[in-house]
Amino acid sequence: MTDAVIVDAVRTPIGRRNGALAGIHPADLSAHVLEAVVDRTGIDPTLVDDVIWGCVSQAGEQATNVARTAVLAAGWPESVPGTTVTRACGSSQQAVSMAAAAVISGQLDVVIAGGVESMSRVPMGVAAPNGENHPASVLDRYGIDGFNQGIGAEMMAEKWALSRTQLDEFSLRSHELAAQATDSGAFDGQLAPLPGVLAGDEGIRRGGTLESLGKLKTVFAEDGVIHAGNASQISDGAAALLVMSSETAAAHGLTPLARIHTAVVAGDDPVMMLSAPIPATAKALARAGLSIDDIGTFEVNEAFAPVPLAWQMETGADMDRVNPLGGAIAVGHPLGGSGGILMTRLVHRMRDNNIRYGLQTMCEAGGMANATILELL
Repeated sequence: MTDAVIVDAVRTPIGRRNGALAGIHPADLSAHVLEAVVDRTGIDPTLVDDVIWGCVSQAGEQATNVARTAVLAAGWPESVPGTTVTRACGSSQQAVSMAAAAVISGQLDVVIAGGVESMSRVPMGVAAPNGENHPASVLDRYGIDGFNQGIGAEMMAEKWALSRTQLDEFSLRSHELAAQATDSGAFDGQLAPLPGVLAGDEGIRRGGTLESLGKLKTVFAEDGVIHAGNASQISDGAAALLVMSSETAAAHGLTPLARIHTAVVAGDDPVMMLSAPIPATAKALARAGLSIDDIGTFEVNEAFAPVPLAWQMETGADMDRVNPLGGAIAVGHPLGGSGGILMTRLVHRMRDNNIRYGLQTMCEAGGMANATILELL
């Protein structure tokens, strides 16, 4: 049976909102990682059958199929197509799943999957300027006036009895681990720096304390627990992964990093919205015939601190294996680019530490989640 493998994975450093990457058009930011894949692997762009690109806010500069615009911005042949997909925050993880399915089915031979989000240039929510785009039939079904991820995070914290102290401690851990990873060079092999602009992740804060986080006001409920310090940062970034079959890789003299072993998507409560990584993980493990203990490293997107903490409580995963390089609370969550960024981090950590299986999962608006298991080659 034909497989789907990741030959290379590269990402930009993640920039803070209105920070170092804010002056770069999202198509140019995407083109930067597309060009990096070519530079790193020597693959001829004319061999790329499609570029499948995740992007959430497909408006303004990210509208009209930013994938195709990125291909043209990279100076690639006009024969290379591109398509832009969305599954909310999991858009570029979904792009990788679609690339793998296309390769396994034989529809495509060589695909670059990934995604981008410039939250500085295309603000979150711009695609739904009134704050909501749900019909009364959906709102009436759940007896609510609208959906809100921050309220969902508060609901998760309450359901799993997570205190503000626990959430803030996890947030400090994220920054500490991201700083350690940066200082140790753990990210060096996956980054495509922008010379003179940004060489490393911009959002990491060093020296934080529970006392300093305790001064931050909660955002979604006056007596709540969610604040800017235990939620993901608004940011800019992009990532690209080169996907093909083992046979195609061998034919071009390329050595794969990992096989896309299992890819699933799941749905859960759309009001709480952020809990779907739990059933998605169970679904992926069942389909793969693996247990949680078989997985050597996890990337669970830190949209809000309750998400990975509740996920860990339900799955029983070894906490030392969860987000060992920090996460979005420390470095940021550029929406449509985050799935590709997390998978880039995951596959390089697996290679660098000889870890056979890695699992990635992300909560997504609408109460969904992708879960993907990679196997080291």
